[in-house]
Amino acid sequence: MEQLLSAAELAAVRRPYRSATQLPPRVFHDPAVLAYEQREWFGRDWLCVGRAEDIAAPGEYFLAEPGGQGVIVIRGGDGVPRAFHNACRHRGARLLDQPCGQLDRIRCPYHAWAYGLDGALRTAAYAPEDFDRADYPLLPVRCETWQGFVFVALGTVGALGDHLGDLPGTLARFDLAGLTRAHRIRYDVAANWKVIAENYSECYHCPGVHPQLNRLSPYDSGADFQASGDWKGGWMDLADGVETMSTDGRRAGRLPLPGMSEEDTRRVYYFLVWPNLLLSLHPDYLMTHQVWPTAPGRSEVICDWHTAEESDLSAVIEFWDLTNRQDWAVCELQQRGTASPAYVPGRYTELEDAVHAFDLMCADRYAGDGVRTPRGGRLELVSPSPTPGA
Repeated sequence: MEQLLSAAELAAVRRPYRSATQLPPRVFHDPAVLAYEQREWFGRDWLCVGRAEDIAAPGEYFLAEPGGQGVIVIRGGDGVPRAFHNACRHRGARLLDQPCGQLDRIRCPYHAWAYGLDGALRTAAYAPEDFDRADYPLLPVRCETWQGFVFVALGTVGALGDHLGDLPGTLARFDLAGLTRAHRIRYDVAANWKVIAENYSECYHCPGVHPQLNRLSPYDSGADFQASGDWKGGWMDLADGVETMSTDGRRAGRLPLPGMSEEDTRRVYYFLVWPNLLLSLHPDYLMTHQVWPTAPGRSEVICDWHTAEESDLSAVIEFWDLTNRQDWAVCELQQRGTASPAYVPGRYTELEDAVHAFDLMCADRYAGDGVRTPRGGRLELVSPSPTPGA
């Protein structure tokens, strides 16, 4: 396997977080590193590419580009979500170019080969006499759903359940599949995708960068889960008298999401599902970020808000749009600063153990030796449980 980091660099990151050193700066800047990540991570692992509600009816589809590879995600006539490579089996022309839509068949715009919603080749004019259409279906991509999220995997990896580990059990009491998208904002951020993931993993920066957020949820509150699977997460507490994260800290009449216990309504849960899905579960809404690398120093971030009821989310969206932009500003500062040849990797503080947990996910995969380095925490890590307080 290609060795991008030296043994010494990997060993420094994989030490216990109180003695570990952060990722070397070139992983945020080197095009060769991003090419490796696109090929080996985004081009192989399970990736969330959208929501099942985006393909609610037969023939509805959306396009995705995991690892830079074109994929069609579509609901078949039998109601089953499927995914296919976005390339005709004739001469390889891209089949669909509109980002989403609904159709009754997939027709190549070049030579008019047509495929059913199940990917089977239906028509191929002027094909040779010995041509068997059954030999030329669309090339399938593995596709599964969990809690309303659609995942695809382009590589030979285990089942989605293996990837998620005990996360489904941790969130089993919530009906996230029953939520609907209320709003979406796309951001173009001049920072590497891992910088954004690291920023999401700590609130050490919150008192100075997010005074509005810190007033609603103290930066040093909460705890983390001892995760089993390709995820990490935990929670932060809401301050006394605060109902949710919004400009005024109020839910504006919104009920707690189905499944919320009284303890849940005093918390905000934060999860990072490898590599790039960020789930923020609030008492009355779910916020998600999909972080997609577009260049070594640039990322597209798709931020969605999901609710169980139609309601006015303007105070929520205003609050998080401000918070997001505050985050992007400091992420871009980190991106610029780590480009300096004088910069050497720093140490993790007591409030950055979850950053180390994400960096371990990266370091273990860069190493490619099959070892999963156990993470530590400033507080005792809590075993996930579907029952709050257990």
